[in-house]
Amino acid sequence: MTADLDRLLDIMARLRDPARGCPWDVEQSFATIAPYTIEEAYEVADAIERGDMPALKDELGDLLLQVVFHAQMAREAGAFDFADVARAIADKMVRRHPHVFGEERVESSAAQTLAWENRKADERAEAGAGGAGALDGIALALPALLRAAKLGKRAARVGFDWPEAAPVLDKIEEEIGELRAELAGGTRPDGIEQELGDLLFACANLARKLDIDPEAALRGANGRFERRFRAIEARLAARGLRPEQQTLDQLEALWQEVKADERAGAKPPA
Repeated sequence: MTADLDRLLDIMARLRDPARGCPWDVEQSFATIAPYTIEEAYEVADAIERGDMPALKDELGDLLLQVVFHAQMAREAGAFDFADVARAIADKMVRRHPHVFGEERVESSAAQTLAWENRKADERAEAGAGGAGALDGIALALPALLRAAKLGKRAARVGFDWPEAAPVLDKIEEEIGELRAELAGGTRPDGIEQELGDLLFACANLARKLDIDPEAALRGANGRFERRFRAIEARLAARGLRPEQQTLDQLEALWQEVKADERAGAKPPA
């Protein structure tokens, strides 16, 4: 394994060589590579979602390449190298698992999660010379829905939270009412955007209270929508028709048929 990793590091160093490397690789920076890093992480998640192990192997390799790429650019800048990255994460894992590498004990996964978050908070406070806020350290580049859930989780740790899910539903209804009011007024596009954002934030909080990953829930909804809409297209195609030739009521009727067939366990048309 060490030989394989050394080979990968050497390949990246050669790709970045100013004289004999790849022009595209040489031109890249942390900022230009960052979107590819995010994309590769999502492709890893997609392979996991599909249960595709060969694809997961390939996508993990692509994600590893992103780490190596960033580490090589940092080495060139004299900031750190891949060994520093590996050493830092190894030290962090040991530090945050004293029940494995030390004498502490935890009784459950939930207890370990709480201990992990507490250690992270202590580390943030130390890094910030004691002035760290509850919301510090939540990455701005996270998907907005995921970041909303994390913001709510952090606020909850210091007591700013509903005791149960039911009041969050009330908050969602309140936000829907405020959005309706903005839509009825029709004079403040920025107000409509703000109210819609508040509604989405409240939905993310509801997911958190129900212990549901909002990103996973929305991915599931996306998948259901895509599957059902493709089934509508297939049913129409079997009749020599297209969706744009139908009224909204006709499309909605087909949508309900597809949903009913799914509930009944019917196979979609080939």
